[in-house]
Amino acid sequence: MEQLLAPLQWFSQNILQQPAFFVGLLVFIGYLLLKKPFHEVFAGFVKATVGYMILNVAAGGLVTTFRPILAALNFKFNIGAAVIDPYFGLAAVNGMINEKFSTFAGLATSALLIGFFLNIALVALRKITKIRTLFITGHIMVQQATTVSLIVILMMSDFVGENKGLATILVGVVCGSYWAVSSNMTVEATQRLTGGGGFAIGHQQQFALWFVDKVSPKLGKKEENLDNLKLPEFLNIFHDTVVASATLMLVFFGAILFVLGPDVMANKDVITSGTLYDPTKQAFFMYVIQVAFTFSVYLFILMQGVRMFVAELTNAFQGISSKLLPGSFPAVDVAASYGFGSSSAVLFGFVSGLIGQLITIVLLIIFKNPVLIITGFVPVFFDNAAIAVYADKRGGWKAAVILSFLSGVLQVALGAVAVALLSLASYGGYHGNIDFVIPWLPFALTFKHLGIAGYALVCLFLLAIPQLQFAKAANKEAYYNGEVQEEN
Repeated sequence: MEQLLAPLQWFSQNILQQPAFFVGLLVFIGYLLLKKPFHEVFAGFVKATVGYMILNVAAGGLVTTFRPILAALNFKFNIGAAVIDPYFGLAAVNGMINEKFSTFAGLATSALLIGFFLNIALVALRKITKIRTLFITGHIMVQQATTVSLIVILMMSDFVGENKGLATILVGVVCGSYWAVSSNMTVEATQRLTGGGGFAIGHQQQFALWFVDKVSPKLGKKEENLDNLKLPEFLNIFHDTVVASATLMLVFFGAILFVLGPDVMANKDVITSGTLYDPTKQAFFMYVIQVAFTFSVYLFILMQGVRMFVAELTNAFQGISSKLLPGSFPAVDVAASYGFGSSSAVLFGFVSGLIGQLITIVLLIIFKNPVLIITGFVPVFFDNAAIAVYADKRGGWKAAVILSFLSGVLQVALGAVAVALLSLASYGGYHGNIDFVIPWLPFALTFKHLGIAGYALVCLFLLAIPQLQFAKAANKEAYYNGEVQEEN
């Protein structure tokens, strides 16, 4: 058994959990299946891998730019509570499992493999399951499998007991079902957004993006999108992504940094990561400009990385789709969608979602909620920016602003409920992304109150979704091709 598990563990740790190499491997295999010359196969592998690495560097840079400001706010105003962010959440869940449920340590890695291979099986049986998407965002799968592990261990403790094998299977099956079904829900919306880009979303907001695609036309007109928004002539410079992001962050971060002050931003005990202010080398207002513009730099880099790896993956996946998993789509990082639609939507979503979060946090304080939530960068940026991109495409700027604001409210309000339910307040974090309050909070409550029957109900609910999608499709053959069509 150990000889069988060893290569699987190696694949999980070195490929599946390293999405840049996983995407590169898929491109390599896809081009081989398309019988491309080997030099083109190698070039495609390099461009896809490096493109994804560029995306990772940019995403990491965005987080690194924001976290010191978050730490400074906590220090300045003595705010100590749970941070809604998948990285904080991952640390909190691991801390709780290691401290209180050490029997289940390492469960998530094995569950991830079960879930991934279940996703492959569901796609292979697409004529029965109606599922077309393979979730390939490995680092997201690690975060989600870990959070779901705690949900299953806590909410189904009477059924699971100390049985690690049983818990691993339960986590793997429900995760694999969620990855396959939720990414499948984004096919039409993403095809519509990208003009037939040939990929779906496999990240943290698939249910939300499906909802946004359905609701946005009712909230506004697609003709009134952000690109067509009439601005005074002197404001037309903000149609440029670099100018808009740099200016917006200068106003936003500038106000926060001046409130925090140079003493806090120069405190080595507070600012343990990111750019520390050094008053001997730089004026404070220049430091503020540097931090604000750094955000714009990383956003620009992210866009470049997206264009590199999406182009290669889309072309190469035709080989996998035609030879190994016919009719399948790769489900990739949500940042891949940022290169489509309005260039201003990402910023509008970030700001609207952040305002929604901050208002809800103030309300938690006013009403003396026992769990105080601190905003984290990943949900406020990646969830709400993506929601605005998709909403703007279907319902214009009104839908983009309304839905990203609503997402911010739900992230905080329901995040507080999730932290209380899972007893994570003392561990400092929760996953926080919009899909991990809706639908995963209702899923957790179903597990808690109905036990194994609730677990079965959740799995059946998930697997019924693609059946309903297929039943509503006007053209059944077009459904498998991901062609955008009207529903019955």
